[in-house]
Amino acid sequence: MIKIFKTFGGYNEISKVEKGCWINVTKPTNEEIQKITSEFRLPADLQNDILDADERPRVEFEEDWTLIILRIPVEQTNNGVPFYTVPLAIFITDDFTLTICLQDNDVLPIGQPSPFREQYSQITDNINFILRLFLRSGNLYLKYLKQINQMTSAIEQDLEKSIKNRELNKLLKMEKCLVYFITSIKANEIVLAKLRTSKKITSEINEDLLEDAIIENKQALEMAQIYSDIQSGMMDAFASVISNNLNVVMKQLTLISIILMIPTLIASIFGMNVPNGMEESFWALPAIISGSLILSILGVLIFRKRQWF
Repeated sequence: MIKIFKTFGGYNEISKVEKGCWINVTKPTNEEIQKITSEFRLPADLQNDILDADERPRVEFEEDWTLIILRIPVEQTNNGVPFYTVPLAIFITDDFTLTICLQDNDVLPIGQPSPFREQYSQITDNINFILRLFLRSGNLYLKYLKQINQMTSAIEQDLEKSIKNRELNKLLKMEKCLVYFITSIKANEIVLAKLRTSKKITSEINEDLLEDAIIENKQALEMAQIYSDIQSGMMDAFASVISNNLNVVMKQLTLISIILMIPTLIASIFGMNVPNGMEESFWALPAIISGSLILSILGVLIFRKRQWF
């Protein structure tokens, strides 16, 4: 979907491109991609980079345009991994600023894409607009990290009683989310550092806003690394817990088999087709059954005394 706004406030939508406007493209179709390339003069060599889901964050400066790519977090539910990251490309020219993302996202939602807290803000500063995107992206990373931590806590409770790998696989997917986040946040940090030192835009940067974006990015990185370290140790610990739970179950089944083997052995001996001196006795069957029960109960008591049960 393509939406054109008069300014970066994201409130005054217009139908045609004007000087200083902002074009927000989310989840484009093939027809919209062709329109972007032809009407908005997007260089052909950048098209594949911008539309590559695995593109790394970076900054490119040319005489006629500037390209900034950062990676932002998005939610998904189709393959079991709740969060991952996608590139958000910002293509800046003298006439317009174009943002492209392949997925619906909360950094620039297509319904209300304004990155500003103040309503109806008429802002035309594209560099500080980019910094606000970094700041909003950092806030979103922190929000999703808290959700990952809550999901992990719920999985922990199930893991304590589990003997299967299902919960461990869920924990592995949480770890995968954290790897995505850490890799993307580190790359975004490099882009922010390059923006800070770039001679082309240094004079236009709001230092306070840049500092806020860097702090938010570092906080998200530290939280992701802490959660990742905790989960790495947790996965090793709970793998041992699952193995121990399985060993306990196997031990109990083995003890039950031993107890059941006592009456089976006695019945097998007296069931042989050979004389045993009790063929004509009326009390033979009750005696054999009683003896089997007594020996079985004695076996249970011995195992309980040794705390095997």
